[in-house]
Amino acid sequence: MLFSKEAAQANIRNRDGKRVFYLGKGDQLTSEAKEFLLRERIEILPSEKARPERYRLLNGGFLEEKPEHMTHLYGDVLVEKTHPRIGFRGTVDTLEAEILLCQAQFPRLREPLEEVLTLARKMIRCDVLNEPLIPTPLGGLDEKALRAHSHRPQEFYGQPHFMPSASDGQEILQLNRLRTLVRQTERSAAAAFADRMDILQALNRMSSYLYILMIREKIDN
Repeated sequence: MLFSKEAAQANIRNRDGKRVFYLGKGDQLTSEAKEFLLRERIEILPSEKARPERYRLLNGGFLEEKPEHMTHLYGDVLVEKTHPRIGFRGTVDTLEAEILLCQAQFPRLREPLEEVLTLARKMIRCDVLNEPLIPTPLGGLDEKALRAHSHRPQEFYGQPHFMPSASDGQEILQLNRLRTLVRQTERSAAAAFADRMDILQALNRMSSYLYILMIREKIDN
C-alpha cells in the first residue's frame, strides 16, 4: 500500500505517550507523507512492533491477550466495548457513513460536507491520541460567525427559521438528518467526556453549519 499524507495522518497511533506510525512490509510512503511525519517528529516503526507484549487496563492490571469484548482506548490500553468513549467513537462512525452517503447522493453538497467529514475524523484522531482539537472554520465561518448566522438567518440570508417538511426536498431532509445525528453525537460526547469542551463545542458548531446549509438550500429552492 502507498500511504498518502492523508492516509498517514489517519493511521497515526499513540504508543507510551508518543505518536508513532507503523509501516508494514511492502508498504510505502509518498514524499509528502514522509515530509509530514518528519516535520511532526512522528517515529516510523515496523508493523510487527504494533502488537504490544501485553495490554494495560484502566484499573492498572494487565492482559496477555486481547479479549473479544474489549477494544483499544488508546495505545496499548484496553477497555470494554461498552465504555462511553467507545460509544462516542461509534456515533461518529455512523455520522461519517451518513455524510458519505449524502455526498454520493448530492454532488453539489460534496464540497461543503467534506469539511464536516474532515472535522468528524479529526475528533476521533484527537480522542485516540489525546490531542486538543483546534477550532476549524466551516464554510469560511469561524465559531462566532457560525453562531451568528445560524441564530439570525433572516439577517444574513433573508430567510427566517423554519421547520423542515416533506415538501422541502431530499437535500434539506438529508441535511436535517445529518444535523440530528450530530446532536446525537454531541450527547454521546457529553456522556463520554468530562473535560473535552473542545470536542463538544466543535459538534455544536457543526450542527450550526448544517443548519446554515439547510437555510441556503431553502433559498435555492
